[in-house]
Amino acid sequence: MDLRIFTEPQQGASYDTLLTVAKATEDLGFDAFFRSDHYLRMGGGTGLPGPTDAWITLAGLARETKRIRLGTLMTAATFRLPGVLAIQVAQVDQMSGGRVELGLGAGWFEEEHKAYGIPFPKEKFARLEEQLAIVTGLWATEVGKTFDFHGTFYELSESPALPKPAQKKVPVLIGGHGATRTPRLAARYADEFNIPFASLEDSERQFGRVRAAAQEAGRAADDLTYSNALVACVGRDDQEVARRAAVIGREVEELKANGLAGSPAEVVDKIGRYAGIGSQRIYLQILDLDDLDHLELISSEVQSQLS
Repeated sequence: MDLRIFTEPQQGASYDTLLTVAKATEDLGFDAFFRSDHYLRMGGGTGLPGPTDAWITLAGLARETKRIRLGTLMTAATFRLPGVLAIQVAQVDQMSGGRVELGLGAGWFEEEHKAYGIPFPKEKFARLEEQLAIVTGLWATEVGKTFDFHGTFYELSESPALPKPAQKKVPVLIGGHGATRTPRLAARYADEFNIPFASLEDSERQFGRVRAAAQEAGRAADDLTYSNALVACVGRDDQEVARRAAVIGREVEELKANGLAGSPAEVVDKIGRYAGIGSQRIYLQILDLDDLDHLELISSEVQSQLS
């Protein structure tokens, strides 16, 4: 079971804070540092110092880290043209020496689009499908050849399809709860399927849909990696768990029901139950980015038992 650190910088984090967490992620032996791709805080609070751009952040971290994988859960297809996104991700992959992964989703948070003047189209899922075809098609085009695409929303003509990523294939993550279109899209384009903030029962059901869709598409179901994203709130005792829950504005019992909360032993047990239904990787949503002791505790008393 891989453990990855997943941050939500739109809630209020500077680049320096993210760099500190990414370096701790690497030093403490976690597999990867991922971040959301949002421009507006959700819920209460000020959101200070303001949003950071996902791919600009990852470009900086690419030069400041050496081992960990870097990626997004999920880049919003509404934020970037697919050709531009393919260039950005390929460049960051080169800057990292081949450590980048692209999580790409349709985009859903209308308020952030209104706040920063970003168009919020009605046909989001169909646009996402074309974006996936374009981004992966550009990367797969042989050097010296050109790429063309004629879709409903995007047109590319005689693209040189450059630059290329450092990796032969940048892993693509697709995720969500959709029962039909999402599994079909994952079966066609994804290297990893991620379900965010889902129960064991819902995760098992959705993994089954994706596995079935992969087989229908002519892929082996095990070609994909299956993962969960879950909020983490771990403490050495009840008081420490309660303190961490209070800092992020959540109730302990709710966190235990819907995430990975409690003592290290409780969290290891619950991760084991996710592994039992086919989850191979957990993205630990860390909401208090100033609490590096939290990461150290998870590394020393949770991750160590899983490895």
